[in-house]
Amino acid sequence: MLYAMHEATYYASTPMRLMARGARDFWRSPLNPAVDTDMGRKLFAGADLFANITRRYGKPAWNIDSVTIDDTPVKVRAVEVWKSPWVKLLHFARDTADLRRAGRRGLEPAILIVAPLSGHHATLLRGTVQAFLQDHEVYVTDWSNARDVPMLEGRFDFHDYVDHVREMIRALGGRPHVLAVCQPGPPVLAAAALMAEDEEPNRPASLTFMGSPIDARLSPTVTNKLAEERPFTWFQRQMIYTVPPPYPGMLRRVYPGFVQLYSFMQLNLARHQEAHQRYFDDLVKGDGDSADKHREFYDEYLSVLDLTEEFYLQTVEIVFQQYLLPKGELEHDGRRVRPELITDIGIMTVEGEFDDISGIGQTQAAHGLTPGVSKAMHEDYVQPDVGHYGVFNGRRFREGIYPRVRDFIRRIEAGAEPVAQPAAKPRKAKLPVG
Repeated sequence: MLYAMHEATYYASTPMRLMARGARDFWRSPLNPAVDTDMGRKLFAGADLFANITRRYGKPAWNIDSVTIDDTPVKVRAVEVWKSPWVKLLHFARDTADLRRAGRRGLEPAILIVAPLSGHHATLLRGTVQAFLQDHEVYVTDWSNARDVPMLEGRFDFHDYVDHVREMIRALGGRPHVLAVCQPGPPVLAAAALMAEDEEPNRPASLTFMGSPIDARLSPTVTNKLAEERPFTWFQRQMIYTVPPPYPGMLRRVYPGFVQLYSFMQLNLARHQEAHQRYFDDLVKGDGDSADKHREFYDEYLSVLDLTEEFYLQTVEIVFQQYLLPKGELEHDGRRVRPELITDIGIMTVEGEFDDISGIGQTQAAHGLTPGVSKAMHEDYVQPDVGHYGVFNGRRFREGIYPRVRDFIRRIEAGAEPVAQPAAKPRKAKLPVG
């Protein structure tokens, strides 16, 4: 019922939204003699704000047409190389002629960036992709919106996710490097453990985990505590709704993206209110650059996708309530997942000093779960002064985190021992009491 009400509210607000758009255009028209008055600027700003708040936010475009490598522009195009109803594997292919002009003549390491399936589209990692394109052949998982997948395509759960990761790694050939951002950490580690146990020739050469809840018991955040305090049945009753028509996936039971979005916004409601007040003020002042930055951020942040009921509930249970992977109790297709059997896959973890979604230590736990990997192939880094999103995006990611991940991959490729890197002193990871 909530999903249907959400859709009904959107359509009911359409007349007011159209009126706001008309007012916005009227008060921005150069033919309007009052356009530069204080009243005109305020009316324009109010209409623009209302139109943006109430509009539909579709899936953003990648908008990655080129990348600068050694001061040389290199053209880039996204090519679909593998797909299922649930995901498209995109290769951001760089122009070979441009690469030669940039002095890059040999093959560079392939990296599979596993985007989170946790409410936002993979385009949230646009900055991550752009950084890795400087030195790698980049592949990205572009997950489907569950509301757009017809019921005839069947279910998609946590274990299907693991199988999809394995299939995509195989599709790349060789031994690619894998980067898991946030949510994918546990299923990616599980997939790699199974591939290592089976001695698959295409098992990853390295795994890098960024802000991932490998062991969510450590330094629990507000999100972790909510998952632990609420009974599993609460999530079944309160978080799952039916997709209404006219979406292709109508009647599918999902965890709607807008529910998670509203939950996250409530955690920092004052900050979002202040951001929109600043946006209004910037429009009144005519500060177009600041207004554009606001729109760019919220065009991405407010664009969300739905998760299937089974994937969401299994993730809550496996990762955030029963902690099956770190406890050595996770089973996949009737066999226990054993990360301790990994011996020749490099392991790097990256955390943010102020991450309020995956606390310090949750990602580092990957090292303790892979004792079969030599110390020379382990590396941990804590980035100072960043929260969760700063772990994979922004200036500190580009300047502090990406170069370390790049160098780690190069050392794994060369079979060399990692060089110690300076890092912020991590806060001690704490287990919850009781």
